[in-house]
Amino acid sequence: MTSGRVTVYFAALLARTEDGWEASDTELDDVETLSDLADLAREATADGADDTVLVFIEQEDVWFGVVRVDGEEDPRIYVSNAAAAARSSYGEILLTDELLGRDPASDDSADDLDALDLDGTEDGDLDEQEDPDDEAVDALDPVPAGPLGDTAILADLGVSEGQLLTLDSDALVEIADALGAAEVLEAVR
Repeated sequence: MTSGRVTVYFAALLARTEDGWEASDTELDDVETLSDLADLAREATADGADDTVLVFIEQEDVWFGVVRVDGEEDPRIYVSNAAAAARSSYGEILLTDELLGRDPASDDSADDLDALDLDGTEDGDLDEQEDPDDEAVDALDPVPAGPLGDTAILADLGVSEGQLLTLDSDALVEIADALGAAEVLEAVR
């Protein structure tokens, strides 16, 4: 029996310009990787300037993520609940191997699962079982529950690490308010 609950996502770009913050809602249907998302953010800046662009992604009352792109620098990421985001196609974009502390070389988790004897025995003899391959065990490590990423992502914009970690259901509104961009974000919501 399914609950019939529709998953509601919100995604917006917030670009800092000389005139203040400009917001635009965005579709993430064609975004498959963090690199795609960073390119989308860079396109939102005026004439390819080195402006700061924030990408807000939210799954209603479950998790939110902020990606910060400053010019050509690598994107910085914060996710409020990594385990919840991992169950979301949009969240998977943000949860890179680097952010999760995983080795990207061991990306093929199906092979790793096949190599690992899940019941801990080989031919029924636990004493003779060698320790499983570390890479296979790493592939089985669950995504941590709770916040993950750069907690200082917004510190220079007025949202301290402590404030970011305490944000909950109205997080994006509170962040936009601290940035002085609540009205422009609300306009695209």
